[in-house]
Amino acid sequence: MNNNNSLSRRDFIKSSVVAGTAGVVGGFPLLSSCSTERSKKGEMTLPELLEQAPDGKVIKAGLIGCGGRGTGAAMDFLNAGPNLQIVALGDVFQDKLNSCREILKKERNVEIADENCFIGFDSYEKVIDSGVDLVLLCTPPHFRPAHVEAAVNARKHIFMEKPIAVDPFGVRKVLAAVKRAKNLNLNIVSGTIRRSQKDYMETRRRVLNGEIGDIVGANIIRNGGALWFRTRRPEWSDMEYMLRNWVNFCWLSGDHITEQFIHEVDVMNWYLGKNPIKATGWGGRQRRVTGDQYDFFSIEYLYDNGMRTHCAARQIDGCTNGKVEQINCTDGYADASGKLYDWNGNVIWEYPYPEEGDTQSPWKVKNPFVQEHINLVTAIRTGNTINDGEDQAYSSLITIMGRMAAYTGKDITWDEVLNSDLYLGPKTYIMGPVENIPETIPVAGVPGKE
Repeated sequence: MNNNNSLSRRDFIKSSVVAGTAGVVGGFPLLSSCSTERSKKGEMTLPELLEQAPDGKVIKAGLIGCGGRGTGAAMDFLNAGPNLQIVALGDVFQDKLNSCREILKKERNVEIADENCFIGFDSYEKVIDSGVDLVLLCTPPHFRPAHVEAAVNARKHIFMEKPIAVDPFGVRKVLAAVKRAKNLNLNIVSGTIRRSQKDYMETRRRVLNGEIGDIVGANIIRNGGALWFRTRRPEWSDMEYMLRNWVNFCWLSGDHITEQFIHEVDVMNWYLGKNPIKATGWGGRQRRVTGDQYDFFSIEYLYDNGMRTHCAARQIDGCTNGKVEQINCTDGYADASGKLYDWNGNVIWEYPYPEEGDTQSPWKVKNPFVQEHINLVTAIRTGNTINDGEDQAYSSLITIMGRMAAYTGKDITWDEVLNSDLYLGPKTYIMGPVENIPETIPVAGVPGKE
């Protein structure tokens, strides 16, 4: 294979924007989002993953976005260590807030005071101003950039669910906020869980240490069933309908290539450590019944060294489902979730999962939804700042790049997407009509001629 078309380990380490470090402060090992350090031999090693965050003064958190994922994030935060509190809730819908409040009371005996429960599009500002140390940002991702910006301006630590934006305008806003957060020593952890999952971390460590040669490409697939949807009720305004059906509207979710497939694309980016220079893509819709999104995508990304990767996702019931996170190398390939193969398909290493019930094994894989909060709380309490916001901004932008290529049928370059003025959604938010966002599906190209 021509070495000019391969990404060497030396070049990877030199140019990587995601290869992080782990440090020890105050006697506590702290795992960064990238979770790697180098031995004296120059090889990547993994620090110990803490079972829970170290004790310390009370950390008060506010939850912004009280749906299922937000409620789950609140529980994950409470499970990360001692002296952690959820003290404020914010959402646009009273029923969502009430449900979250009831679950916290039932499951964890946590009671949120009436005066700390906020409803409306400005509820995020009220949660931020309620005396919290940290915010959990779990609304539909359209709102994430404004919420990140406000939290950083108020000097709050941040957990932000993926993705961090739905358009280039929002990505740039997050990048600016993340840069300011670094200057303020604020901690930011994103909800792309694989970077906090030990089996994924160990597999990546082995690949980057060269156990199957140099990285030359990737094949990334996520095929699953259709997501939930809500049909419109007569009493709902345009805005309420879209918000209650948010995973089916591009301006709110970014389409499923951004909202869900970002997990797998982020794994690819974590390995490659560089951004593509061009995306070529296609997609379409066959089965969705509401909203304006596609239900399948196929994207090819081109890199500056000639390397190509393929990423495809589908959400249709009744089809063969499966996930592929294959990193191709000169001497074999990796299943990023825990196996290395030679090019004859023979397994040459697999993650040594402990037997069921073995809680003492060093290979136990902690629930990554909790582990990311352990990392965040540990960083706050040790003073060893972590901030993965830039990595997640670029992962979001790469998925947006692919979506734009599929929607338009045009090749999209990195410079084009990074500098695009594309903004999705209304500029003001009211529970009423939403202008200029018809429930129509993007169609690539132009009609053929007879």
